[in-house]
Amino acid sequence: MTATPRLLSVNVGPARLLRVGDRTLLSGIRKTPVNGPVQAAPLGLAGDEQADLNIHGGLQKAVYAYPSEHLAFWQEQRRARGVSLFDEALPPGFMGENLLVEGLLESEVWIGDTLHIEGSSCVLRVTAPREPCGKFAAVMGFAEAGRVMVREARCGFYLAVDAPGALQTGAALRVVPGRRGLSVADAVRAKWARHRNI
Repeated sequence: MTATPRLLSVNVGPARLLRVGDRTLLSGIRKTPVNGPVQAAPLGLAGDEQADLNIHGGLQKAVYAYPSEHLAFWQEQRRARGVSLFDEALPPGFMGENLLVEGLLESEVWIGDTLHIEGSSCVLRVTAPREPCGKFAAVMGFAEAGRVMVREARCGFYLAVDAPGALQTGAALRVVPGRRGLSVADAVRAKWARHRNI
């Protein structure tokens, strides 16, 4: 964990139609950065939508955070498979994340930890690792993207909003440890171990 974890980008987006194989599905995976403060409430961020509440949404998965440190890895994965036409960096929101964070890796964040936002009353609680679906693979451009995410434990994590408040790009994040029984990385690896076909 870096000396001061930070919020690099706050991203929201409406649910839109997404082509997944031969199907067209409604998805909220496409997020774009917001300038200025964004209000976090128990069911998520103002201006954000989730299409499938079994995957992202509800009180326990209201907000999705992703470590910026992994973006170069995914850029290389896409390049190696010929998916990316240019050698551009992946933009904030590309992973479907509401919060692009720095200094909060899955091995250093534990289920039950809370994130306190500098200059805000907002408190977010880590609840679960992301379990990628077919929509993630469609956005990434290669079928095995979900398996790679879980295997590498580069999954990010879901957050519940324990106390509402504003989120602002650039804000420092203070981690208050919870019970520290299971890290996000261990949680996603445990799920992978139960499903060896991933």
